[in-house]
Amino acid sequence: MNESLSVHTSQRQQIISKLPQITIIFWIIKVLTTGMGEVFADFLDSTLTFPIAAALVGIGLAIALVLQFSARRYVPWIYWLTVVMVSIFGTMFADILDQELEIPLIVSTAGFVIAQVIIFIAWYAMEKNLSVSNISTRRREVFYWLTVMDTFALGTALGDFTAVILQLGFFPSGILFAILIAIPAICYRWFGMNEIFAFWFAYIMTRPLGASFTDWLWIPTEGCLGLGNGPISLVLTIIIIALVGYLTVEDISSNNKHVVEGLQTHQ
Repeated sequence: MNESLSVHTSQRQQIISKLPQITIIFWIIKVLTTGMGEVFADFLDSTLTFPIAAALVGIGLAIALVLQFSARRYVPWIYWLTVVMVSIFGTMFADILDQELEIPLIVSTAGFVIAQVIIFIAWYAMEKNLSVSNISTRRREVFYWLTVMDTFALGTALGDFTAVILQLGFFPSGILFAILIAIPAICYRWFGMNEIFAFWFAYIMTRPLGASFTDWLWIPTEGCLGLGNGPISLVLTIIIIALVGYLTVEDISSNNKHVVEGLQTHQ
């Protein structure tokens, strides 16, 4: 019985450790991945046929998810690869609804909001907790990634809605979402906002924030800089790789420290 309890505890710890700590570098990479997913999806759409682009992204997402769910602990490059692939997939999915199926942005945005509410309700009904610091079962991990997928699609549709339908433009939309993402941070720090609500509100806002600014950088229209989706994709990819590389080195150092401390404890 003690052995069974020990194995169960070990499995729970392994799943918990598969998610990164929520630090400033987490939010920086998260915003960068949202922008990178947006612009790289547009790059694929402009250089490949849609079926080929969709197939490549689908295969990449499937591989990333298999790696993430198979990992025994948090591995920075696997986790952030999965986030990037979800970001690209979410952009393409939202764009399909808008551009291919001609579903109005207000309808798709509302649909993604409803889907997100349903996921949260189901998650809470089954697990009684929506905290990312309490992902201690496989089912919670599934709910976590379902939430992440929907937030990317929702953010894409929402960003396009404010920029195009409300005619704010991409740069003003980016400013708007920068203000909105600051609200939960301020309210949590000084006004006691619920930590879980503050996290997910900010998490959802990172998508239209990053996407709006990258669209402003690359789109060759009036009001945008027109730098091209290829160069912007490359620059964001390099920055993300550098930051994830830093996290990987830090993770290896931390694991080595824990091993040494464990050996010293058993001596």
